[in-house]
Amino acid sequence: MKLFSITAVVAGLLASAAFAEPVAPSVVKYEDGVVMASLTGVAGDPVNGRDVFKNRKQGNCLACHVNAEMPEESFHGEVGPEMAGVADRWSVGELRGIVSNSKMMFEGTIMPAFYRDTGFDRPLEKFSGKTILTAQQVEDVVAYLRTLAE
Repeated sequence: MKLFSITAVVAGLLASAAFAEPVAPSVVKYEDGVVMASLTGVAGDPVNGRDVFKNRKQGNCLACHVNAEMPEESFHGEVGPEMAGVADRWSVGELRGIVSNSKMMFEGTIMPAFYRDTGFDRPLEKFSGKTILTAQQVEDVVAYLRTLAE
């Protein structure tokens, strides 16, 4: 009887974790810019993260960053640091913090906060109260960035 109860509790916890809601942008915990906990509880998909990274209507990361891993893409920016070796320079938590809201780590940066939904100056009405990326897209971009080691 005891074994059944423990099994049921473990199964219930696993089921609730699988259907957990993403962390809301307003409650993301930053410690010196670092976000240690996943925003979704689901592993990021590096293939989807690569697509988000290069998508001009989503991440648009290429507007500011050179990424040698994407030679087929045109118009790499030179405002932000190059992406080569980014996985060696930053931990998963640091990358999650940078992508979620770089302003928490880098004072005065012009990099957008991709997972923030309030506190903007003059947002267009259609973007008011919305994040640029979803929590899962942030996790996917972080998973992709972790593939960019030297």
